[in-house]
Amino acid sequence: MPTSLGLLLPDVAAESPASVAERAEELGYDAVWVSELWGTDAFVQLAELAMRTERIDLGTAIVNVFSRSPAVIAMAAASVDRLAPGRLTLGVGASTPKAVEDLHGTSYDQPVRRIHETVELVKAYLSDADAVDYEGELFEVADFPGLDADVPVYNAALGPANRRATGRVCDGWIPHNIPFEGLSEAFDVVADAAREAGRDPENIAVAPYVPAAVSEDETDAYDAVRGHLAYYVGSGEGYRRAVATAFPEEADRVAEAWRSGDRAAASDAVTDEMVRALGVAGTPDAARGRLETILDLDVLDRPMVTVPRQADDDLTLRTIEALAPASR
Repeated sequence: MPTSLGLLLPDVAAESPASVAERAEELGYDAVWVSELWGTDAFVQLAELAMRTERIDLGTAIVNVFSRSPAVIAMAAASVDRLAPGRLTLGVGASTPKAVEDLHGTSYDQPVRRIHETVELVKAYLSDADAVDYEGELFEVADFPGLDADVPVYNAALGPANRRATGRVCDGWIPHNIPFEGLSEAFDVVADAAREAGRDPENIAVAPYVPAAVSEDETDAYDAVRGHLAYYVGSGEGYRRAVATAFPEEADRVAEAWRSGDRAAASDAVTDEMVRALGVAGTPDAARGRLETILDLDVLDRPMVTVPRQADDDLTLRTIEALAPASR
């Protein structure tokens, strides 16, 4: 069983992110991870968390590789590492065409190649090299020294090509919406690519999102996770394909309803079986039992509790408390 359990920092209207992170540290969580889509810069937020916490690890889950250059990503990571030495994990990902094109105004071209080259270049910039020289298909740089920061780089990969890139160049894998019982088989693609590249797959950490909601009213908990899964299956083709590995017809129904604009129908199309396979939901005892089952899976190293945005403040805080290492 993994000895660590992280928390993807949720939005809580009644509390500041730093206060939630401080509470997570008190409750025994191993790490707090921050997401980034729109509205809050991940690295600025991590800088505050670095100053407000003492021991807990910090991570991005994730920043996309299209909106910042590899050099900017490396500088940001090195800056946080100086504030919290040895505590940062840099989680990156290709994101989705919607986020990259409609928000950042950048073409969503060659996402897997961009992941591969960005990670290689970021790791080179974070090294202690006297001068970083790199020539790839997408990036060519020369003559700037490394920043000498020890920051592991994880990739949020779904499809097999992106998982192969993870095995070739990354220190960890952040899966999402892959049924937990299928993670070991999915990781085999990462492991095979790592061995082909002369790397030991045992050194690649697996840090999945664990969508979770805990309530005395089981229906409220299940509905929160339903909404989370419907959003991802409906808004990202990669997520739909990941869920479809176990639930092909159900994933299609969810995606069709979401894309037609009927968000309620999309959420309703997420079955109880899907919730149990892809997340944790229920009363405190039931949810803790399901979480322990997931944590017993050999393939996991650094899972992170992920409270759906559909949860209100009370449900969010109840979930954080109920699933905390100190409460189990």
